[in-house]
Amino acid sequence: MEWQAAWLTLRLAFWTTVWLTLLGIPLAWWIATRRYRWMFLIEAVVALPIVLPPTVLGFYVLMALGPRSPVGGLWMDATGAPIPFTFTGILIGSILFNLPFAVRPFVAGFSSVDRRLVEASWSLGVSGSRTFLRIVLPLAWPGILTGVVLAFAHTIGEFGVVLMVGGNIPGVTQTLSILIYDQVQALDYAAANRTALAMLLFSFTLLCGIFAGQRRMMPL
Repeated sequence: MEWQAAWLTLRLAFWTTVWLTLLGIPLAWWIATRRYRWMFLIEAVVALPIVLPPTVLGFYVLMALGPRSPVGGLWMDATGAPIPFTFTGILIGSILFNLPFAVRPFVAGFSSVDRRLVEASWSLGVSGSRTFLRIVLPLAWPGILTGVVLAFAHTIGEFGVVLMVGGNIPGVTQTLSILIYDQVQALDYAAANRTALAMLLFSFTLLCGIFAGQRRMMPL
């Protein structure tokens, strides 16, 4: 049971991180380089999951993906299966919940890039896409790496959103955090301690890697 939940948790964290990287980098670059007066609204929406209780976000995601909703209904007609209480459902919830943990470091990384370097590249006739790939991304790499690792690590410990959207189905939606809850409910404190300790050591090691990497990238 523990290995099954561990594999599901790592799988969820991996795909959440992949999607957040693909979607978050363009969004972060747009936020970092635009100066519209209403941009604070976009930043507030992106940061909302930080202050919003996971159960509230999970409830609205559940309603938005349910078979009676437009999105859930179209998915049901196309696949014959609902989105909630499936891996797809908890993946969508996880992406929304972890969005700020990836996008905010991405924005910080892009904001640290000297704008004069970008403009110099443009003045030399280098296209916008090549400038982004060859100049912006390498210079913003510390922020991007931080966002990727934080998104992965935060997904490992998810509870509220996953429980609301996916329930507690072993092998399908039961992650390690939900398994710990089950073990405590069953008064199996030894098993809960074993699972919690493994997650604690994993999270601590991951954070040590982040901070060590950041210090190595810092100029002397």
